[in-house]
Amino acid sequence: MFAIIGAVVVLSAVIGGYLLEHGNLNVLFQPAEVVIIFGAAVGGFIIASPMKVIKAVISGVLRILSGKAYSKADYMDVLLLLSEIFSKIRKEGLVSIEADVDNPHESKIFSNYSKFLKNHHAVALVADTLRTVMTTSIAPHELESLLDNELDAHHEELMIPSKSIANVAESLPGLGIVAAVLGVVITMGKINEPPEVLGHSIGAALVGTFMGVLMCYGFAGPVSKNLEYIANEEKEYMNVIKVGLVAFVGGAAPQIAVEFARRVIPGNVKPTFVEVEEAIRGLKK
Repeated sequence: MFAIIGAVVVLSAVIGGYLLEHGNLNVLFQPAEVVIIFGAAVGGFIIASPMKVIKAVISGVLRILSGKAYSKADYMDVLLLLSEIFSKIRKEGLVSIEADVDNPHESKIFSNYSKFLKNHHAVALVADTLRTVMTTSIAPHELESLLDNELDAHHEELMIPSKSIANVAESLPGLGIVAAVLGVVITMGKINEPPEVLGHSIGAALVGTFMGVLMCYGFAGPVSKNLEYIANEEKEYMNVIKVGLVAFVGGAAPQIAVEFARRVIPGNVKPTFVEVEEAIRGLKK
């Protein structure tokens, strides 16, 4: 929703300012320039991107339009999930959660957090980490290093759509110049026409440059930055899980490990200590 509002503001500001100077909107309507610039931009993107990147970009843009972001409730859910898992391990032993990590979607604990279950990266992080702890004698510092590497790799993967759109954004002003040059070439073929015809033709050519620059700095660039924020937010969410798991494997009590995780939640969505404590008490009733 905010992305759409931003696009409306950009167009309103640019076109509104143009109209304030008594500009003619008909001059800006140049279908041929649109075909040249955006057709070349899309074609260049397809040449540079494997299918998985194209799908990732489409998925990322849809997520921008949906406006989905991790909320305080999402972080509360992950803290309560970790608390339930840690408490069960502390009471019944590590082996007691074997069935839960082998099949999280059939687990009584995981099924209490349906939204978390839809995040397959987060589910895999929890399940694979606990499975590693069960089947190996990995030290806490080695586990932390392992998880850091996994989160870095995941973050790099999430950054691919942002970098791809950034490349498209960088190409748009250049493609706008290409459209303008083609327009000038057409104008030169009309050199014997009256000044009114030449003026209209040159104006149409300059619209190509205008469109390329506007789409770069008004739309494609901001979309790339938004996808970067989404990737960083995902890393923050996964980091909360990592900190909780490492603290517990390092010997912290369940509630202390959960507190370690709570402390690294971004401030604008961080539940308070009292809120988490009361929620955990509610689980025990």
